[in-house]
Amino acid sequence: MSPLVTFENVSVRYGAQRVLDAVNLSIQPGEIVTIVGPNGSGKSSLLRALIGALTPSSGQITRAPDLRIGYVPQKLHIEPTLPMTVTRFLSLPVKVATHAAAEALAQAGVPELGPRQMSNLSGGQFQRVLLARALLHKPQLLLLDEATQGLDQLGSAAFYRHIEQVREKLGCAVLMISHELHVVMSASDRVICLNGHVCCEGKPDVVASAPEYRALFGTGTGGALALYRHDHDHVHGDGCNHDHPHEAAE
Repeated sequence: MSPLVTFENVSVRYGAQRVLDAVNLSIQPGEIVTIVGPNGSGKSSLLRALIGALTPSSGQITRAPDLRIGYVPQKLHIEPTLPMTVTRFLSLPVKVATHAAAEALAQAGVPELGPRQMSNLSGGQFQRVLLARALLHKPQLLLLDEATQGLDQLGSAAFYRHIEQVREKLGCAVLMISHELHVVMSASDRVICLNGHVCCEGKPDVVASAPEYRALFGTGTGGALALYRHDHDHVHGDGCNHDHPHEAAE
């Protein structure tokens, strides 16, 4: 099958600052890809370029024809004094049939939330509603931009387990932007470490302590980190500088 999205030597500049440098990646139908990287590594710029909100300074992005994309943002502020049910929220800005809203909420794992007020939702419920909104038009590619920020570890893990179920039921590909490697990795087919460029790429295996991850994020990450294995044939000054397959272990 042809990729849903392909980046070919994509670079992005903000004035004199280059935030992405010659990025090459592709997203295949049905796969879960997680992109991790420290603050300022270009994760948000990559996502904006993918959806067409940002034009690369060089390189090319190719999308499948009529690609349907669903997007779960990092956060969304709704005025707490504004009376709005979940069903009404799902119909903004375009009216959605009641049965379609109910189906999306069921797919997001919260079928009971339709009549609830948005202002009364917990953090986890709010994120599930944002997921339902992203699923309304049956996306081929689901984008999650640090969608569990603000949730505790158990809530994050439950959310990502549900994303795995969504992928299985709908057959959509998933691209996750995250710093929570310890809960994301188990649901990922492929992990890409971004630090302005793609410095590491590979498949997750088991929960372990990954030195490459600590080199990018520092030692205060906390918790067990999932293992991934990757090959290097070049050297970077960011801690990803091996020239052989690496396997981390606790």
